[in-house]
Amino acid sequence: MNRAGLFKRMAKNRLAPVCAVILCVIVLGALLAPLSPYDPDALSPDKLMGPCAEHLLGTDDLGRDTFTRALYGGRVSLLVGFAAMAVAVVIGCLVGSVAGYAGGKVDAVLMRIVDVFLSVPSLLFIIVVYAFAPRNLVTLVFMLAFFSWTSVARVTRAQTLTLKQRDFVDAARALGAGHARIILRYIMPNLLPQVIVAASLAVANAILDESALSFLGYGVQLPMASWGSMLQGAQQYILYSPVLALVPGLFILLTVLCFNVLGDTLQQALDPRQL
Repeated sequence: MNRAGLFKRMAKNRLAPVCAVILCVIVLGALLAPLSPYDPDALSPDKLMGPCAEHLLGTDDLGRDTFTRALYGGRVSLLVGFAAMAVAVVIGCLVGSVAGYAGGKVDAVLMRIVDVFLSVPSLLFIIVVYAFAPRNLVTLVFMLAFFSWTSVARVTRAQTLTLKQRDFVDAARALGAGHARIILRYIMPNLLPQVIVAASLAVANAILDESALSFLGYGVQLPMASWGSMLQGAQQYILYSPVLALVPGLFILLTVLCFNVLGDTLQQALDPRQL
């Protein structure tokens, strides 16, 4: 399916274009956060102010502009989400394509490893690891990716099982191409549509997990802002100033929802049964 046909099929879902626009606005806002006239960490005597002309969404308990911190928090949350997704996609594609191409015992062993990872409660495991590991973004990204690659591996394995039977793979094998070259040159490029779907869902899950961990105090550490850490700081003022919790909560909801809708829409557009 060409790009024009794919976008046309995706546009049939009326929510997809809306979600794409919302997601672009959120990402653009995060990228343009430095243009805000307020420092996200600057303290002010104007504490717990409601929305006003000077502060669009009010201020927090330390007098910091809530809207500015939400934009900067988006930079961190989106960075963690995309970075964790990238690591998960690399690991998942390698494991899934090798398992599907090799088959037999290799496939059985790798899929049992996937099952083990799926059976482990990821958030609880990350919290335990954080008791011993340094609490920084690098650790957070790799821990989230550590439990996100399994869904990508399953998708790539299923597609590889089909692709390895195709004529172009047989032709490459007959011409003397090695196993590694066949996987990297002929199979992986054909996995791209399905991987994009899995990646969009992985970003949403990573953002949600980061927010949960930061809310519990095990993710992004204060004073660095993320949507999850903003929720953590707002919990004791939720009755007095509910906007402090509503703003990051709404950003999380919209971002995760948009990624999921776009991922599901793309999956339906790529479904051969819908052609």
